[in-house]
Amino acid sequence: MSVGPRGAAGGGPETRWAGGAHATVLRLHAEGRLHAVLAIGGSGGTSIATRAMRALPLGVPKLMVSSMASGDVSPYVGSSDITMMYSVVDIAGINSISAPVLANAAEAAAGMAKGFARASLELRRPARLGTGSRPLIAASMAGVTTPGVDAARERLTELGYEVLVFHVSGTGGRTLETLAGQGVFAGVLDLTLSELADDLCGGILTAGPDRLSAAGRAGIPQVVSLGALDMVKFGPVETLPERVRYRRVRVHNPSITVIRTTEAECAELGRRVAAKLRTATGPTEVCVPLRGLSTLGAPGGPYHDPAADRALFSALRDGLRGSAARLHDYDTHINDPAFGRAAADRLHAMIGALSAAA
Repeated sequence: MSVGPRGAAGGGPETRWAGGAHATVLRLHAEGRLHAVLAIGGSGGTSIATRAMRALPLGVPKLMVSSMASGDVSPYVGSSDITMMYSVVDIAGINSISAPVLANAAEAAAGMAKGFARASLELRRPARLGTGSRPLIAASMAGVTTPGVDAARERLTELGYEVLVFHVSGTGGRTLETLAGQGVFAGVLDLTLSELADDLCGGILTAGPDRLSAAGRAGIPQVVSLGALDMVKFGPVETLPERVRYRRVRVHNPSITVIRTTEAECAELGRRVAAKLRTATGPTEVCVPLRGLSTLGAPGGPYHDPAADRALFSALRDGLRGSAARLHDYDTHINDPAFGRAAADRLHAMIGALSAAA
């Protein structure tokens, strides 16, 4: 697939080209004539090509060679599985740098296309996700909630489910919401909600204001917890906004710095979570780990703050009072394996009850 000409304005011709590319790849895919999409472009070309790529199902190979690929590519990738390759130099003719880059891109796309062509269509069509022998469960996880979510995942696997784990990186949460809205999942185990804290406090890994909404709208059974609401994620420490520099700051890695959420922020997060869950049309249960929300927030940890946690729990309880959502307290930490297994068992029971009533 090629895109161009370069430098088109975002309103007129570029919009028509994007629409045409979108329609073309969908038609070719429907006809079984498309095994991969390869595109090259600058900012305009990347916008056109990736719009077409995002229209294709997950699993169809998509490779975008772009001069924009070394920056924030989330507007181009969205919740799709697009592979971005940095062009190093601008897309302006063939030279000693661009020649091997483009050759590698062509070889990579050819290899993916051959693999896709060989694979079974049943295995490759994500439109059929959830129609296999094992029902699909979505689970949300961060590094600081991994032990608890792993215990839940292992338990659900024992019970006969396939568990898809989404990293709460902003894009991960948006992808979970998209697939839940499409009815892909039999249930959602949303144990990690740090994207909501980023949305409230201006962090860099927000999934937007609609996070924690799709399963409720779709009537999908969901078990929700409060994992990692004790922190907000920012970029490298030197880029921290002045307003948070003097709070409890911890360098997670060279790219991510986290700050502890305050008592007031936790109370607002409790209200927001409750407001979202009150509108759910399907079975909803909330599991509250009273002894901490992350590895950092465990007793003795740098973000252990019982007062802030209590503000979160209290606002959540008040907001859910009189709703259909059921709330359960556990005198444990979120990463206690017993907590993860209990949350998994609750989701399994909800799915079974819904199936029996159908």
